[in-house]
Amino acid sequence: MRKIILLSFAFTLFLNCSKDDEIAEPAENVTLNNKVNNFVWKAMNSWYNWQEEVPNLSDSKDDNINDYYTYLNSHSTPSSLFESLKHADDDFSWFIEDYVAQQQQFQGTSKTFGFRPSLVKVGTTDYVVIYIEHVSKGSPADLAGFKRGDIINAINGTVMTVSNYKTVLNGYYQETSEFSFTEKDGTILKEKKTITQAVVSDNPVHLTKVFDNINGKKVGYLLYNGFRSSYNDELNAAFAELKSAGIQELVLDLRINGGGSVETSAYLASMIHEEAGKDKFAELKFNKKHAQYNEPYYFNNTLNVYGTDGKKTSEEAINRLSGINKLYVLTSGSTASASEMIINGLRPFIEVKLIGTKTVGKNEGSITLYDSPTSDYTNVNAANSTHKMAMQPIVFQIYNKLGQNDYGDGFEPNILIEEWKYWDNILPFGDENEIVLKTALDDIRGVSAKSLYEIKSFEHIKTNISTNKFEQEMYVDSHYFNK
Repeated sequence: MRKIILLSFAFTLFLNCSKDDEIAEPAENVTLNNKVNNFVWKAMNSWYNWQEEVPNLSDSKDDNINDYYTYLNSHSTPSSLFESLKHADDDFSWFIEDYVAQQQQFQGTSKTFGFRPSLVKVGTTDYVVIYIEHVSKGSPADLAGFKRGDIINAINGTVMTVSNYKTVLNGYYQETSEFSFTEKDGTILKEKKTITQAVVSDNPVHLTKVFDNINGKKVGYLLYNGFRSSYNDELNAAFAELKSAGIQELVLDLRINGGGSVETSAYLASMIHEEAGKDKFAELKFNKKHAQYNEPYYFNNTLNVYGTDGKKTSEEAINRLSGINKLYVLTSGSTASASEMIINGLRPFIEVKLIGTKTVGKNEGSITLYDSPTSDYTNVNAANSTHKMAMQPIVFQIYNKLGQNDYGDGFEPNILIEEWKYWDNILPFGDENEIVLKTALDDIRGVSAKSLYEIKSFEHIKTNISTNKFEQEMYVDSHYFNK
């Protein structure tokens, strides 16, 4: 009996040892399917503005390499992983398939027809028309005779209605399309024009003008369409012209300016504010991991000139105006980021009066992150040469001298004037009777804006159409981190 008990104990012990051996066997290592996914997670974990608030960006997420790789492998593409990591409040970060194309667009070079559309539903009908807000100089649209205020009712032969306009608008993104121009009622055909997209370098310093006698004052007008650092010298030249004319008031038209370089925004502010060079214009605040970059932007006395490749070529003394105590800014639903930075940064120093419609509300900015871990993902020259993917995530918030950052919902205009209500009589930019500019000039004259309003039975159709994917961006260049 004792032998039986001993044998039974030995058999039980053998079974237990076998089970322990099975548990102790090492798990098979998980293989990472796409190494770019690792770049996406690591760079976002390092830089993203909301890193601490996104559970999947927790610093402990990659502690267990097998669990981490399993998580990365659950996303079939780097872009889908990127989108899944965005915070609910983030409307502006995006994934980049080709950072070379993005760099070109940041400098104003892109493949485009070269005109900016706005949609309106015509009265009580079902017809929808495009009125042209802006035409880029030298673009296919410009060369074909497209003009601001022209009305288009059909693309590639299909007339737009409330039920089909979203589909018809696909023609705006095709290589070649035919556009049908119409009279004001949206039904009578005038002519058709076929154009093909081309690479266009769009100078954002679109128009400089001086009105000699507005209530006894010289009033300067500048239509500025993008804070592109490769055009810093052209912007400075425009202010040399305004300064030479001795203007006493300035109207800055930012209606189609979605932003751009933070540095260029500081330069523009320095051209406007008489006491520039002596005070803080703005301050950037990064996440805790990069708090060493929380630095102010001061008003400048000189500016850097850059080539189209983004490399510095020279410096210039800033052409600064004097006696500008009030700045008129013309705004729209496309006025964003670096444009709003001008408004926010100058309001502690001078009166800033907004005329037009509510701005976008982008009080945050981004940098381009490359697959270059040795540079903490900021150096394009160290980027992985096997692909051109990158990211443009929000990485900083921006504040003015007083610590104000309260325009996340946009700046409301002091005088509301909606251009689209006058879509059938859109005048050229800089025309003294152009409805939004006229409102600013009349305010300088002391004329009430109430008499300008007119009740019309039209409906503005808001769309996501843009001529530039990156047009509502505010960014700092890589040289910011190499001071």
